[in-house]
Amino acid sequence: MSDVVKFVRSQHERYLQELKEYLAIPSISSDPEKTQTMVETAVFTAELLRNAGCPEVKVNSTDGHPCVTGSWIFDESLPTIMIYGHYDVQPVDPLDLWNSDPFDAQIVGDTIVARGSADDKGQLFMHIKAVEAYTKTVGKPPINIKFLLEGEEEIASPSLAAFLEKNKDDLKADIIIISDTGMIGPGKPAITYGLKGLTYMELDVTGPDHDLHSGEFGGAVANPVEILARMVASVKDENGRIQIPGFYDKVAEVTAEERAELARVPFDETDYKKHIDVDALWGEEGFSTVERTWIRPTFEVNGMWGGFIEPGAKTVLPSKAGLKMSMRLVPDQDPNEIADLVEDYFNKIAPDTIKLKVIRHGGGYPVVVSLDNPFMDGATKALNDAFNQQPYMIRGGGSIPIVADFKKILGLDSLLVGFCSPSARVHSPNENMDLPSFFTGIESLVLMYENFADLKK
Repeated sequence: MSDVVKFVRSQHERYLQELKEYLAIPSISSDPEKTQTMVETAVFTAELLRNAGCPEVKVNSTDGHPCVTGSWIFDESLPTIMIYGHYDVQPVDPLDLWNSDPFDAQIVGDTIVARGSADDKGQLFMHIKAVEAYTKTVGKPPINIKFLLEGEEEIASPSLAAFLEKNKDDLKADIIIISDTGMIGPGKPAITYGLKGLTYMELDVTGPDHDLHSGEFGGAVANPVEILARMVASVKDENGRIQIPGFYDKVAEVTAEERAELARVPFDETDYKKHIDVDALWGEEGFSTVERTWIRPTFEVNGMWGGFIEPGAKTVLPSKAGLKMSMRLVPDQDPNEIADLVEDYFNKIAPDTIKLKVIRHGGGYPVVVSLDNPFMDGATKALNDAFNQQPYMIRGGGSIPIVADFKKILGLDSLLVGFCSPSARVHSPNENMDLPSFFTGIESLVLMYENFADLKK
């Protein structure tokens, strides 16, 4: 065992205490009241880098929340990796479903429970500690390192593309390493070679200009909540297939060989249903659950509201109703083209009894990384050595919109190596990180950096 790995194993308690401090900061990027908190989180992130020995650290202003960069270049003959992560987190609602304060990290069994523990503070923290382990033992990492840690990933990274364009020269590297994905299960590592794109939209339906008495006006005036429900129910047929014209036109076909490889990934449907407490699964006919989430596009209602929902009774015919929806996209779908199709569809089916407003909230392109990337072997070997388990090659159902921009703007591929468990409850109450995977994951990153050093220029 190397001295670096021994050092990692000796620091578990310190890592947990520092991680708890990091997770205590409520860095919710979508909350306009948290602007100063986001700055404080960026400063805290920068200090973590400095304490890890990174010599050039900067908190950069953007049009939105700050972006933290770090650089440690000492040998031009060695590869340069850029570690990307995000310090912003999702909102915590509904708060009453949390078993503890979302920003007061608790150790529960083999997990640490807090918002951001898995997505993504906990995982970017792992990279910082892997670099630190080298500086504390041998003085420097085995390869050149850059960090790019942003505060807007959870709101689709609206400021980062411009930051990339402006700082192209400073962000030159050979590969981008991202730990914002997951494992197959505790102790079962994975490399994610594909991510879905995203289109996020909102519908605003208005009927009368104010709430009406349901007795006096019911049956004579269209109810916006009912109209909206009818409209959204028409999006899918009884077999789960999306009915928006043109939605599937550009979906890239997945080869039989790739489908066969995905079928090798361990998947226990009974366990899957148990984790989310459902009795049955549902989705597009003709595809497995894994295929539906990884290689097929989806349409999901993220929230719907309207009328009186407080305790008690109030007999009103609502004036307004609203809905938020997301479309997860696959190669070769274009998020802007999909937004056009969705907007056209709802405008065409909206009756003249209501006024419809369609609001776009952005999105990102899907991406698939070549399995022939020269850094893939070093990552695979490191995960196998640390976890004693050959990593699975998987696609992800989630989206990291900036990955496509990394390729388009910087010309860089991304290696997606995540460590959170399927039971991490990402974006949900009681988000958590499996601690054995967290600690072993740091060791695997130590080994990964070392393997990358063999790819001398």
